[in-house]
Amino acid sequence: MDFGLKGKWALVCAGSKGLGFACAEALAEEGVNIVLVARGQEALDVAAQRIRKAASVEVKTVAADITSVEGRSLALEATASPDILINNAGGPPAGDFRTFTSEDWIKALEANMLTPIELIKAVLDGMIERKFGRIVNITSAAVKAPIPILGLSNGARAGLTGFIAGLSRQTPMHNVTINNILPGAFATETMRGRMEAMAKQSGKTVDEIAQQRLNAIPAGRFGEPKEFGQLCAYICSSQASYITGQNFLIDGGGYPGTL
Repeated sequence: MDFGLKGKWALVCAGSKGLGFACAEALAEEGVNIVLVARGQEALDVAAQRIRKAASVEVKTVAADITSVEGRSLALEATASPDILINNAGGPPAGDFRTFTSEDWIKALEANMLTPIELIKAVLDGMIERKFGRIVNITSAAVKAPIPILGLSNGARAGLTGFIAGLSRQTPMHNVTINNILPGAFATETMRGRMEAMAKQSGKTVDEIAQQRLNAIPAGRFGEPKEFGQLCAYICSSQASYITGQNFLIDGGGYPGTL
């Protein structure tokens, strides 16, 4: 299937590794030119080389902290009029909410709620004017089934989800859609770090924590970033213009609810 994206530009945040890179890679395979934003230039260079080798597209890199005003300015300078925006940022640390300070909460809100909103504000009107836009926010399965140890993430990402629920109904008549993807347990460095934190808090080994996670996943495995990226690419496709304001849970069947 041709997704109708050839020649378009995507701004992919936290795009040098993990799920962000998987989205960039899948979009590049559909002919989308990519602007990758991440903090580390070395990782960006490796990611850009991988994409260029696999697809005949343009790839730009921006080494910046997307959660800062300066970082967002640099990213937007590299692609002033993106057709696709993939909002993504590392989740805040795990822990007991009793230990979280006001500064911890502010950092979490800046990274996982306010930064996506600021980027959407910067690109949305241009998308509306051009009659094409796809915005995808990478959030977390914890938005549907909160994880006690991830209180900062639960709160900040839920706030973004509520904001998107309202905004996303104001844009589809202009062929601009806004959706969220909620990943469960994927085989990434981020998940490894969270399992290490859980192991430290519980006194168990990382392998024991990993097995606990696997036991709760009907698919019997962790997700592969590539399959996450492929879902993202479809949501960004021309065929997905009738989909907006949705939360796509991709977790191997881990969430037991009906809604």
